[in-house]
Amino acid sequence: MTADEAAIAELYDNFDAGAMFAGSVAGDVRNPYPELARRRRESPVEKRTQTLFKGDAADGSGDVTQEAYFVYTYDDVNTIMRDNESFTSEAVRELMGMVMGPYVMVGLDEPEHKRHRNLVAQAFRQRALQRWDSELVLPIANELIDRIVARRDGKAELVRDFTYRLPVQVIAGILGLPPADYPKFHQWALDLINVTSDPEAGLAASASLAGYFSEICALRRREPQDDVISDLVNVEIDGETLDEEEILSFCRLLLPAGAETTYRATGNFLYGLLSNPDQMAALKADPALMTGAIEESIRWEPPLLIVSRRASRDVELSGVTIPAGADVVPNTGSACHDETRWGDTSEDFDILRTPQPHIAFGAGPHMCLGIHLARMEMRASMDQLLTRLPNLRFDPDRLDTDPHIHGETFRSPTGLPVVFDA
Repeated sequence: MTADEAAIAELYDNFDAGAMFAGSVAGDVRNPYPELARRRRESPVEKRTQTLFKGDAADGSGDVTQEAYFVYTYDDVNTIMRDNESFTSEAVRELMGMVMGPYVMVGLDEPEHKRHRNLVAQAFRQRALQRWDSELVLPIANELIDRIVARRDGKAELVRDFTYRLPVQVIAGILGLPPADYPKFHQWALDLINVTSDPEAGLAASASLAGYFSEICALRRREPQDDVISDLVNVEIDGETLDEEEILSFCRLLLPAGAETTYRATGNFLYGLLSNPDQMAALKADPALMTGAIEESIRWEPPLLIVSRRASRDVELSGVTIPAGADVVPNTGSACHDETRWGDTSEDFDILRTPQPHIAFGAGPHMCLGIHLARMEMRASMDQLLTRLPNLRFDPDRLDTDPHIHGETFRSPTGLPVVFDA
């Protein structure tokens, strides 16, 4: 094992999914959905205080809080997502801009957002996705599974051994970053995501990533390669190009967002199948169910439950008037469990249910740019795991570790201890 491989192994082997968000506003909430169902019924739009940053004081006196209108039903959340004139992304820009940069795309409004999205979307065209599938996702997935199989004990912890490792290596490959840098930029990505619990570390990671990506951009301008950063520094549409700060903002968003959301979504999908062996068997028997199974898993347990908007005018939702200038928090997790759309079984994981479009990836102008990449990674991951790890199931000797999905804002499994027929 090389020094680089040893450093990467140490990073992943020390990973603790259960402790990762300890003390952060993500919260160690096991099941938020019964409470969200109550709020949909009793107060579908409610004004309450949200915690933006956790302070050091145990009694919460050092927390930074803000009043906002929280929105819970599918129809209201969908309305907010699609009406980018009444509900701007200004609040996202203020919150995330400090670590992602002033041009963080999810915080831009029209026409700036459309211009920026059209330019960066050139790097995610269908031809590139097809190439990434065969040249990046499948080889990385199989390399990780090779390591699991090579232990010959028929056991794995799939969060540590697989779901946490795969997406960041795919994103790094897409960006054209060297494997030797995996440990440091993965840690920077975690620090960015955890900025609300440790602002100092988040800001330091932002500065480090800006310097790191500036050097890569300079190299790609001189010697373009077949990667996303080369595309970004050279893209041009109708005379429009991206400047340095716009590229840095996008890269600082893409690295943690692509790695984090996909790792969580894939883990949630695995947890749903492992917890429902009959559905795993149905999926193995009929691979045509995969597309619907992926969408159901994302609906059932979205990796991120909330987004932020700001009202630009007085707006009424579910009989409540939201005044201009107020911050609004649409709860996409609650919207994806709305019983008026998915019936009495909305809380259940059911890959055979009649398909209904969900809203976990957003809607309207800010629909997630990486939606097709995430789906591709989830499909490839599951295809290989179910094929190469026969009779995959929870490890009965490790259920005392209580594997479960947790989190109030970000949702993912604490662990996935499994056994398979070696």
